[in-house]
Amino acid sequence: MATKASASANSGAGDDAEFYMRRALELARIGSITPGAAAIGCVIVRDGQILGEGHNEVDLRHDTTAHAEIVAMRRAGVAAGSAELRGATLYTTLQPCGMCSMAVIWSKIDRIVFGAGRADVHAMYFEERHLDTVDFIADAFRDDLVILGGVLRDDCAALYYGPGDDPPPEEQSNL
Repeated sequence: MATKASASANSGAGDDAEFYMRRALELARIGSITPGAAAIGCVIVRDGQILGEGHNEVDLRHDTTAHAEIVAMRRAGVAAGSAELRGATLYTTLQPCGMCSMAVIWSKIDRIVFGAGRADVHAMYFEERHLDTVDFIADAFRDDLVILGGVLRDDCAALYYGPGDDPPPEEQSNL
């Protein structure tokens, strides 16, 4: 895994959030061309070290819980030697769903940074009941979890169908 310092020197990136979101975008693009995967990327960082990363692997693993965030948390837990990831930041290309938000809460990750949010993409990417996970997290078990949305929003949103698009029925989910 690359460290921020070594990767920043290669990319010229100065802003941590944009730097790690660019890595998440790269992972999402890999997911978009990997059979059984999908275009959502996630990176978990603590103290300048990438602990875990991944893209959505639901169909690849035949596992409905293999969202990019869960895949990255599993890998980060192994790297850290603990299920608790205090001090870590999770960077993801799409606002986390309810399942992933709860996993962040239970893993004690300190910060979520996401690119595209609910209003930036088609409704099929989120729970039908329109539960906004940002509001959910704010009202949940922890009041110390920091959430930052909209980092490289346009780049992230470009990976997904937009609010006014008409996706083919075989690609629709959550509807």
